[in-house]
Amino acid sequence: MNVIKGVVAAPQARVAIAIARFNNFINDSLLEGAVDALERIGQVSNDNITIVWVPGAYELPLTTKALVETNKYDAVIALGTVIRGGTAHFEYVAGECSSGLSHVAMNSEVPVTFGVLTTENIEQAIERAGTKAGNKGAEAALTALEMINVIKAIKGK
Repeated sequence: MNVIKGVVAAPQARVAIAIARFNNFINDSLLEGAVDALERIGQVSNDNITIVWVPGAYELPLTTKALVETNKYDAVIALGTVIRGGTAHFEYVAGECSSGLSHVAMNSEVPVTFGVLTTENIEQAIERAGTKAGNKGAEAALTALEMINVIKAIKGK
């Protein structure tokens, strides 16, 4: 039986993080968690991490696509926060962000990980950015590292 399992350490990995400025009071914590996981657990050099700030979550798919198309990165991590309000805006932004990122991931051979919080309220966002529910930025970074190694193993590299 041949079993492929990814490991998390990827010291040579080149990783881009696309992050939304909107709701940066939450996203800053997601970014801290992602960078910490990349450096401390993944052993990725600080020089191999690129951070790209964009206006909001809606802009993450296009930015991620542009990063993937450079062929400079082994993975791209998308970070942002969309908090439900009193209008349908939440559904449009969260849905298009998720759909767009999925589309980019499926049309490239570069892992794209989803570290975008879609929450009902600010309290839930805070919980997922480093308190009760862990740090989803760190989780997205660990997923990116593992997927880099899984794809390499599948391709026999």
